[in-house]
Amino acid sequence: MKARTNTKTHAHRMQFGATVLADGTDFALWAPSAEIVVLEHHPLGGELSSHPMPRDGRGWHRLSVPGAEHGDSYRYRLLDGTRVPDPASRFNPGDVHGPSVVMNPQRFGWTDGAWRGRPWEEAVVYELHVGTFTEEGSFRAARERLAELAELGISAIELMPLADFPGRRNWGYDGVLPFAPDASYGTPDELKALIDAAHSLGLMVLIDVVYNHFGPDGNYLHAYCPEFFNSGRQTPWGAAINFDGPDSRTVRDFFIHNALYWVEEFRFDGLRLDAVHAIHDETRLHIVREIREALDAGPARGRYVHLVLENEDNRASMLMRDSRGMPLIGTAQWNDDLHHAVHVLATGERDGYYADYADDPVRRFACALAEGFIYQGQPSVFRQGQRRGEPSVRLPAQAFVSFLQTHDQVGNRAFGERIHALGDPVLVRAALACLLLSPHVPMLFMGDEFAASSPFLYFCDFGPDLAAAVSEGRRAEFGGFAAFADEAARARIPDPNAEETFLASKLRWRERGARPHFSRLSEVQLLLDLRHRLIVPRLGGTKGAGIYRCENDMLQVQWDLAPVKAGGTSVRLHMQAHFGAQPVEAVVTPPGEVIYSDGVIDREGALCLARGAVHVTLEALHDG
Repeated sequence: MKARTNTKTHAHRMQFGATVLADGTDFALWAPSAEIVVLEHHPLGGELSSHPMPRDGRGWHRLSVPGAEHGDSYRYRLLDGTRVPDPASRFNPGDVHGPSVVMNPQRFGWTDGAWRGRPWEEAVVYELHVGTFTEEGSFRAARERLAELAELGISAIELMPLADFPGRRNWGYDGVLPFAPDASYGTPDELKALIDAAHSLGLMVLIDVVYNHFGPDGNYLHAYCPEFFNSGRQTPWGAAINFDGPDSRTVRDFFIHNALYWVEEFRFDGLRLDAVHAIHDETRLHIVREIREALDAGPARGRYVHLVLENEDNRASMLMRDSRGMPLIGTAQWNDDLHHAVHVLATGERDGYYADYADDPVRRFACALAEGFIYQGQPSVFRQGQRRGEPSVRLPAQAFVSFLQTHDQVGNRAFGERIHALGDPVLVRAALACLLLSPHVPMLFMGDEFAASSPFLYFCDFGPDLAAAVSEGRRAEFGGFAAFADEAARARIPDPNAEETFLASKLRWRERGARPHFSRLSEVQLLLDLRHRLIVPRLGGTKGAGIYRCENDMLQVQWDLAPVKAGGTSVRLHMQAHFGAQPVEAVVTPPGEVIYSDGVIDREGALCLARGAVHVTLEALHDG
């Protein structure tokens, strides 16, 4: 598309891939193990031509082709005749085995010139999968729903991985072309239009990126660039990506540029890094920290750019702040601990990793609300006594992205059930209120806001051989559970490769206006309104953990929050919630103004809390 009036263009310049110039296009491929690489160039409406690419002493194959332009197809031919796409392809509409397409990012005109992002404490995150978020499953269709999310009180959307994956449907974690938004969702310009529209509504947009592995189908790097991998370190996905061995500098640069590319060229407001614990890097400057420094030296100089981690190891050291309260590495981390505690108390399930939270789930939930991590160095029963985590009490609550469910926690169940379909509705409702009115950064998984009835199943679209292996492996994975001990029970598990599995996972937006879905939607909107008006303005500059106590399945947590403006009055946020079977009487009324109270009776200063009751107050703290 042509640039629009009153617009600006954005492009990220890098040594990888195809770069459009005024009189042609430069092509660059790093392949030290390939002696000969031939560029096959197919202009729009023209004839295919072949061009041997000169190779330098550092393993770069480079060629400038006069007249090559936006929209032309190209790929690389190896000595054995294998044809491969560009690993830094900006667009691969013929899927991961097809040719790449030259893209000129200067053709898109952005209208968000005044956008500088939003401070992290303002974030209410909404995780979505583009393919199942709408019936159409496209960037264009998702754009049409943004206004509803903004009106609800969402301030950031997080897109599950977009890197080009094999087939027409996938969660996104099997991507193999990290720079190419998958064509099943639309074009790169349609993705940019989605982000541009989000910014016009005050919405941040984050993207989930996978830097710990490539998918199993369509990754040709093994064939011509084994330097990308460290064969001495094996992972569940094969050889680890080479972040710290010989030739690792160029590999590290590839992923650093990927991070900068999404933030600079697509104007994303941040990245969510998948499975940081699975990244093997023993260098002095861990790759995640190097990405943070590159962002800080580049796009983050003029706007807010956030780095959110998934890290099963609970490494609080990766979330530390400097003297100004700014993140040194990660802005925040997905808080699985809080989810696991809530899941146990709401559903009673204690299998697998839930065993670590089964002894006292209400107390565990209270700990997570107050301190972020539950496991801060204690031995884990699930991990056979291995210690897990680091102390998190020095971190502000906003260092934790907390949730009642995510794509992982729903989709990794055999039938993709959501927590509101599994848990006690009274307790789920109470836990949701606690989450949304806490100082944590809350995250909703798409459909949470109206208690969607659709499951979120595991789905993919691999070729026949791999598809059969994935389907069999999926069913075998659940063979150790009592509910799936016999073959007939396992056969009922949806086939990940079947199109109907994917279709069943699409949100049913018409539910939003029907009972009980509308009731949940209204309640979430009320809670988010309270959050934005009364809590968010007091989160900037807060430091350290809260304090909690728990007795008879009733939790009490308090957090000290910052003044709304410099020199103003600090406040203390008090939260009480009861998850026991019987009401609890004669509860001391916490000080302050009541901002939310549900299931509570005030009897002359003493409270009676019903099962599922939540009571929240704000206390002004006066000096002296």
